[in-house]
Amino acid sequence: MARVKKVSMQDIANRLQISKNAVSLALLDKKGVSEEMKSRIVQTAKEMGYGPYGQKQVEHPNLLVVVPDRVTSYDDNDHFHFYHDMIWGLESSIRKSGYNAIIVRVDHTMEKNLILPGLFEDIKYAGVILFGIMDKAYAEMIWKLDTPLVMLDSYYRDLHCPVVTSANMEGAYEAADYLIGKGHTRIGFIGPANLTTSHEERWYGFWRAMQSSGIKIEEKWCLTYSNGFDSTQREITGFLDRMGDMPTAFLCGNDRIALLLSQALQARGIRLPADISIMGFDDLNMSETSDPPLTTMRVNKTGMCDAAVELLISRLSSAREMVRWSIPPMLIERDSTAAL
Repeated sequence: MARVKKVSMQDIANRLQISKNAVSLALLDKKGVSEEMKSRIVQTAKEMGYGPYGQKQVEHPNLLVVVPDRVTSYDDNDHFHFYHDMIWGLESSIRKSGYNAIIVRVDHTMEKNLILPGLFEDIKYAGVILFGIMDKAYAEMIWKLDTPLVMLDSYYRDLHCPVVTSANMEGAYEAADYLIGKGHTRIGFIGPANLTTSHEERWYGFWRAMQSSGIKIEEKWCLTYSNGFDSTQREITGFLDRMGDMPTAFLCGNDRIALLLSQALQARGIRLPADISIMGFDDLNMSETSDPPLTTMRVNKTGMCDAAVELLISRLSSAREMVRWSIPPMLIERDSTAAL
């Protein structure tokens, strides 16, 4: 059998078309190359399996991506596409880092009865990425395995492990500040802060922006509690029924809520954005083609996936530390918002 050729610094230099000395400086974390080039060199070393990166890959080449069934189902078609992009983004990020991505689906019965998938026993793996909104008891069960773990997109504060999310507070602050800059002072918020940390943080970002601008938040224009994701449409209808006078703008905790709100308001004869402006968060595929196209905060899905993988493989130990890596979203302005 032919012996596999070891990757050298010169191989990395050849791929990047730079000097071997620059590669050496970067991998030894010495001065002499820019931070951008150093990052490229380190990433290329990981991709090519150079030195310690190659040793880790040979020992345990698999990373498990644990995904709850609600993320992979078609029940919510809009969010299915969003999460589908994230799952394949994770697969790509993991492959670029020299590992194998093993997608592990957890159905409702397994989640409810705290049943681990057989793959946890059947194969060797270097770590776990827990992706999406998982019941706390199930997430805690995985956390207690004392295996390297990163939670992606959603998390629980009392489970001390590395976490990668969108910069929810900062993004919501920017979104609310954008509406305020359009002249809106009567602004409502809709997002189930009781269900996920993402909505909780986006509510807090909205609160901070309003406080910073000296604008009073009217409780009757805010819906921050939900009985569950299946109740959203019914809860929005009841919320509008009892509201009375309306705000001039709404910031919603995600695009799904914003699109349901848009439909409900237009069914009541309210013009968007002439009467009320609406803004979402996430940038679902259909947000661009909705009527009207939705102004939103675009989550950096690729950046979140890359960060989750990098954080996991850089901390392959059983340590439990609450490390947060927040990836900034981008404001996307469309036709659902207008100046007063």
